[in-house]
Amino acid sequence: MTRVDFLPPTLGPGRTFALVAGVERYDISRGWDLNGPAGDAMRFAQWLTGPGQVPPEHVRLLLSPLEPGALDWSASPGLAALRDTYRPATEANVKSVLFDELPKCDGDLLWIFWAGHGFLDRSRELMLPCADALPGQIRHLNLDSALRWWRTDLVAHRRFPLQASLVDACRVDAPRDTRWNFGTTDYGGGATVPGRRQFRLYASREGEAAQNDSERASGRFTEALLGELGRCSVREGVTGLAGVARSIHRGFEELRERGEGWQLPQFLVDRDWDACSFLDDGPAAGPPARAARLDQRAWDELGDLFEGRDLPLCAYEAYAWAFKAAGCTTPVRVGLPGDTLLEVVQDLDERQGGRGGLPLAVPFVRFLGARAEAADPRWADALRDWVRSTRERLALPALPPPPAPARRTVLHVCLETPPGGEDGVLARMWLRRDTARHIWESQGRPVGLDSVREELVRQLALAGGASGGEAAAGQPHGAVERIDFHVPYELLEADFDQWPVPRGRGAGRGRALGQLYQVVVRCPQERADSAAEWRTKWRWLCSQGGRHAEAVRVVADAEVTDLLGMELGAGAAPACVLAHTSGAARTGALVEAVLEGGVPVAVWRPGGGAVAGGLAQLLAPEECHGRPPAPPALAAPSTPSAPLDVLALPARLRQVRRATAGSRDGPGPPGGADRLVLLWDDPDDELTLRSLA
Repeated sequence: MTRVDFLPPTLGPGRTFALVAGVERYDISRGWDLNGPAGDAMRFAQWLTGPGQVPPEHVRLLLSPLEPGALDWSASPGLAALRDTYRPATEANVKSVLFDELPKCDGDLLWIFWAGHGFLDRSRELMLPCADALPGQIRHLNLDSALRWWRTDLVAHRRFPLQASLVDACRVDAPRDTRWNFGTTDYGGGATVPGRRQFRLYASREGEAAQNDSERASGRFTEALLGELGRCSVREGVTGLAGVARSIHRGFEELRERGEGWQLPQFLVDRDWDACSFLDDGPAAGPPARAARLDQRAWDELGDLFEGRDLPLCAYEAYAWAFKAAGCTTPVRVGLPGDTLLEVVQDLDERQGGRGGLPLAVPFVRFLGARAEAADPRWADALRDWVRSTRERLALPALPPPPAPARRTVLHVCLETPPGGEDGVLARMWLRRDTARHIWESQGRPVGLDSVREELVRQLALAGGASGGEAAAGQPHGAVERIDFHVPYELLEADFDQWPVPRGRGAGRGRALGQLYQVVVRCPQERADSAAEWRTKWRWLCSQGGRHAEAVRVVADAEVTDLLGMELGAGAAPACVLAHTSGAARTGALVEAVLEGGVPVAVWRPGGGAVAGGLAQLLAPEECHGRPPAPPALAAPSTPSAPLDVLALPARLRQVRRATAGSRDGPGPPGGADRLVLLWDDPDDELTLRSLA
């Protein structure tokens, strides 16, 4: 039971003040928008002015809703009184309320309620972006610094001895990327005033996201919090906050124990009013049992097994599958938590396992062993032996078999410039699934691109017709999913994706090649001087699952300089470039920089030019609500709500081409959205063949 003898005898609604903020719309990008925080803030304000009986003039309500006209103010008279006084949740308004208006009030209790996005800086301080956040300056409230300020004598000594902060926001790391400019925010302060007590309740632990129920426009944390507060008065709410936090914490622990989501909101409560961490010594039932941890022998053996090993291409797949195999949900953060295998295993071992008590490191190693079978059978055997001995020693449950690697059929079209400068190209085609098989070539005779197209259509018919379909009975190979054009530099912008392919009855009806198949271009012969950077970037991209926050860089005109190629090649990131260049000259210079820097993937519009909304937004995958936003790409008009899935770009671009086909008026849709070039140089899918020249 929380002691109440420290409460000021005058504490009551008339001496209670509050900052209540809900941010749904952010200026930085539509991809940041949330559906729910404004409603959560209004519901908390309704509790304050309703059961809490706090005068509406004591509540500073800051809202930036998606649809201001849809806000419902009719729930209570107190809430209706705030309709004409609420302000946008901008940084200026937040600072005015928190550091100017409220400190001048004479009160005993300060409430701070915030719903929206949240990030942790390098010092682990919580940054809450404001509605006017922009890529160049992500304006925000540094909550930790603000609370330090409120403990100093800049607030009159006898005012606000009690301060409660309730935050329904994620607490995920802010990506360490120069394109994110949170700046440094420290509000300073005076001398600390003894006796001020602060209570903090967060919707998630460090590194986790707070879940938002978009359909009901409500955060899970706020819903549970208001359910506990119910009809409590302000004084009852204050004295019962510790119990409220324990009850909410137990509720979400039960969800986790039932395996209904590893990443569901977990609660971290800094201190109760007595300055003790009551969740550590809290419920009499004790903390939930943790999964088993690796013992010292397991760590010693892994040290030997992983010594000198780079992250394999399947590292992120193995990491994600470990959570699935243990009955958990993959963490919200995208990408691996470390740069070495031991760092990844350490992260897994520190996490809560699934219902069977399985340490997450064990299925991770099991996956690595299964994928290493073909390329390194001795290492695969050693990994399997480690899994078997660790399971026996720790009495762990059996593991399901890891999934087999995805198999796809790719038709490669190699085009070369004739050595004598003749018109046309030297052409060859081969098909690759498990192995590569040569299927056609021009026999040293230059042919026109129309002839290449006709032969390609014939080979696709042999492959079973439509992309993704089954091979026709008696045909020699399965259906093609992707077509790779290996071309000289001069043909990188050729309209291969627009080549007509006959469809349906007769030859009168056709579809563009890029709508039926994934179509990419490759230029491996231009990689001779950057082979090391090229392979390093590709391996890093694959090991991170293709969705690392730093994998993609958007490049605009101002960045296209003579040094751009060296800059791009300086590290593993970026592995993909999206071009926001304005003309043919700038775009050509950018492509040359991409090749010089060893960047394996790039997307641009032939001849340059902007794409409405920006390439990052156009190519963004569909995301779930509640996922923390990705860093806004430099100079990009808009960004997706999660890191771009680079490894899925061939399939995603085909979706874009199909979606824009219906709006076509003439040779291409408005804005040319489907006339995009995708450079896709996979160094692990190269064939060493004699030159046709």
